[in-house]
Amino acid sequence: MLCVFDVNETLLDLAALDDFFAGLTGDPSARRDWFDLMIHNALALTAARSYQPFGKIAAACLPAIAATRGRTATPEHQRELGERLRRLPAHPDVHEAITRLRAAGFGVVTLTNSVATVAEDQLRNAGLRPLVDAVYSADQVGHLKPAPEPYQLVLATEQVAPSDAVLIAAHGWDITGAAAAGLATAFVSRGRHRPLPASGTPTFTATDVDDVATQLIARHAGR
Repeated sequence: MLCVFDVNETLLDLAALDDFFAGLTGDPSARRDWFDLMIHNALALTAARSYQPFGKIAAACLPAIAATRGRTATPEHQRELGERLRRLPAHPDVHEAITRLRAAGFGVVTLTNSVATVAEDQLRNAGLRPLVDAVYSADQVGHLKPAPEPYQLVLATEQVAPSDAVLIAAHGWDITGAAAAGLATAFVSRGRHRPLPASGTPTFTATDVDDVATQLIARHAGR
């Protein structure tokens, strides 16, 4: 089976940005508000069948969040955010979990809304690139997840059937998009995330990526 990992929040820890947002806004929780606004924008564009690079959306949302705290985000702040996004650390469970999956015979690729150059930098800087067979970006098809095209890109390029792939993500909208494209899904809660209540139940639900690996390996061994 092919494991298709989302990157931001699923593999990489966005909490590393809290000090940046604390310095800009005085409130580290502004990081979550910024990410939520960014995803809201991305989903609206996707539903409208429009497209902007994910990094451009991320930068555009920063001044709006700063303004809610009475602060001003400058172009330099936007550039710094972009650089910090390239240097996010992996969650502690990720390296060993992917190593276990590969040892058990699973293929491992990533699929992210970030452009490919950013994704490559992120995985390399987090020490994960040697563990990943291929890096896919929604930018390659000009449609952000959860549109079907990014998932279809992975399936077509890897030459696997939807039933032979599992999308692993900490975002309900990503799980919903992958399920609609026919993939199995593994939702990673990481303590605070929840599946979308109006969508179908994920194939697997896990606390972290290590938990996903344990469930997938057990299911594979039982076949």
